Amino acid sequence: MKTILTGVSALALTASMAFAQSTITIGDQLEPPYLDPTAGAAGAIDNVVYANIYEGLTRFASDGSIIPGLAASWDISDDGLTYTFHLHDGVKFHDGSDMTASDVVWSLNRARAEDSTNAQKGLFAGIADVSAPDDTTVVVTLDAPNGGFLFNMAWGDAVILNEGDDIEALKTHPNGTGAFMFENWVQGDSITITRNDNYWGTPAKLEGATFKYISDPTAAFAAMMAGDVDAFPVFPAPENLPQFDADPRFNVIIGSTEGETILSTNNAMPPLDNPKVREAVSHAIDRNAIIDGAMFGYGTPIGSHFAPHHPAYIDLTGESAYDPDLARSLLAEAGFPDGFTTTLKLPPPAYARRGGEIIAAQLRAVGIETEVTNLEWADWLEQVFHGGDYGFTIVSHTEPMDFGIYANPDYYFHYDSPEYQALMEKLTAETDPAVRTELMQDAQRMLAADDVNGFLFELAKTGVANAKVMGLWENAPTQATDLTAVYWAE
Repeated sequence: MKTILTGVSALALTASMAFAQSTITIGDQLEPPYLDPTAGAAGAIDNVVYANIYEGLTRFASDGSIIPGLAASWDISDDGLTYTFHLHDGVKFHDGSDMTASDVVWSLNRARAEDSTNAQKGLFAGIADVSAPDDTTVVVTLDAPNGGFLFNMAWGDAVILNEGDDIEALKTHPNGTGAFMFENWVQGDSITITRNDNYWGTPAKLEGATFKYISDPTAAFAAMMAGDVDAFPVFPAPENLPQFDADPRFNVIIGSTEGETILSTNNAMPPLDNPKVREAVSHAIDRNAIIDGAMFGYGTPIGSHFAPHHPAYIDLTGESAYDPDLARSLLAEAGFPDGFTTTLKLPPPAYARRGGEIIAAQLRAVGIETEVTNLEWADWLEQVFHGGDYGFTIVSHTEPMDFGIYANPDYYFHYDSPEYQALMEKLTAETDPAVRTELMQDAQRMLAADDVNGFLFELAKTGVANAKVMGLWENAPTQATDLTAVYWAE
């Protein structure tokens, strides 16, 4: 029977269709534990708030370059120690209060304070002083030249907060300066943001967006096919991508990420504190089998913690080539001819759960038994990342150029190498691009030689979107779903 729409019902449908084309629903697997990017390491936080709600002095563009953020421009002294940032005038926080240089000074000082809980406190370690000559000027003085300082200021951990805000309240009600404002959080389901009509810069084209959390790959597929989700920037079931690609309703967007996917190893837990045991683990792993079996071919093998698309990358996969016989021999040399048992705690992403099954079987083949536990994201953060209660885990580190984390012995790998720490200090102080490349390559070699972790693959950005959605990032130079330039085509 044909239904004829007349009067109010036809008008309502037209209004509904118009509204649908001015908002977007984004699918994601991992719900953030809270929404303050300066208070935790979970990439799921930045996926919502980076560029959309919160902004820093600088920011990452879609091609990975560093561009102005809240700072319209900056000057660098000849000795490389003083950065003078000239802020945009008229910037307001979402609560209507003015954003001034005082907020920048407070934010940076808070991040670098001795009691700072910032997950990337090392980004601010070289700052000697921060001052504000006037409301739109910030002067940052370093204790030594830092060739990556502007890069560091683009991280989500370096966004600018309102000095007068209740920090604890920001975890559930963020108050930034970005093109979108926080509207609502239905825990366990979704987060909604709405356009900031008083934005200081180029306004967003969308009226709003909803981040919908769907952890199950089958449910994610159903949601995309039904139109309940408009885009999934990193779709959790790569085996479905050919089906989406064959359907004219969708665009499949394959790009690169900064996500080094690793078999994270607790270097402080026996017997994994034994370098020879870690070397055995590295040779027990067949990267290509993991990429094919868990990711259906999407992913690039890596032999150290470094992105293959970076110009300084060197291929070190041969240093830990798959060789189960060598792995057994190394275990025997280390005093474990019959192997050992440890834990493998897996967070929700499909690459971890699926990859974990494959790796558990590969380790078992050389005598290493793993007690596999599937954890929800909040439990993984508590037990593994913060608690260090694990032997192995699998996770993708999606922060850009984040190999500096290995210089922190308190980081959850518990890798304590004075040589590596000295190398990172040298890299930080170096400004010559050619020398920096050499030092970054030395860092890659050192991490590979020490078999700090099982280096698996660089995570591909396997995105799916409604064919009319324009402006999504193809690549992910940082962990973000930047919606500031996204729109619906006519």
